[in-house]
Amino acid sequence: MEKKNVLMGLLILGTAFWGISFPVTKMAVNGVSQSTFLFYRFSLATLILAIVFFKRLKKTTRKEFVGGVLLSLPITLAIYLTTLGLKYTPASQCAFVAGISVVVVPIIKLVIYKTTVSLKIWCAALIALLGLFIISVKDGFSIGIGDLYTIVGAIAFAWYLIRVEKYSSTSNIIPTIVPMFLTSTVIMLCIAALDPTATWLPKESQFWPGIIYCALFSTAFMYTVSNISQRYISAEKVSIIYLFEPVIAAIAAFFMLNEMLGWRLLVGGLFIFAGTIISELKFRKRVRKELSLK
Repeated sequence: MEKKNVLMGLLILGTAFWGISFPVTKMAVNGVSQSTFLFYRFSLATLILAIVFFKRLKKTTRKEFVGGVLLSLPITLAIYLTTLGLKYTPASQCAFVAGISVVVVPIIKLVIYKTTVSLKIWCAALIALLGLFIISVKDGFSIGIGDLYTIVGAIAFAWYLIRVEKYSSTSNIIPTIVPMFLTSTVIMLCIAALDPTATWLPKESQFWPGIIYCALFSTAFMYTVSNISQRYISAEKVSIIYLFEPVIAAIAAFFMLNEMLGWRLLVGGLFIFAGTIISELKFRKRVRKELSLK
């Protein structure tokens, strides 16, 4: 099996972990400051990754450390704003709004990097966005403060995906992972120290299980897989795979938070799936093969 296919499978599994993390995080930060939650989440993830990559960590160069620090800025902002959005928005809706990164990625590439994005990827992104629209936009829908936080977080996440792709194309991304989350930990420690609502030892029963789940599965595992994957898979395709996240989040929120599902989820999910499939089709190769047979 090709490495790309293995990584695609791991990305889909990790996307499921991410989807589940929305209701898990919402329960964990209920009545608790998101700054301390993220500080503990990043701290535990950093510890786990330092153990896993211990041999590589000892050989980390200054360039790799700086690379990790620079990558930490957009991802910390993205996770912080999305977590903040969860305090004001239902978990399923927050996940859907976060999915706009699929459209933001090619737009940023086009505007800032003047990079040509294939028509296939644009079509896939727009179809997936239509699915996102069907799922999230309901009668009387309005943009609340939670949605605004999440939208800005999605833009930061799109910027992070592009930076990872750029770095991976020229250098080994693995040595930057531990420095990245170590920097995120320091940033969140500073924010928590300045947060008057910070609770350092919460007694809520869902807080610590949420820390363990998010640190292990949706941080240490998923970001390692996603960073490695982008050496072989473009940021546009990765972001489209991530659109499965809100579907999984909605299902998890239904069972964990009693958030209601409906026909919109089913129809929208089909569009998202179609967008993912289109992004992987190889039209040119298929056409050339057919022409060669004539």
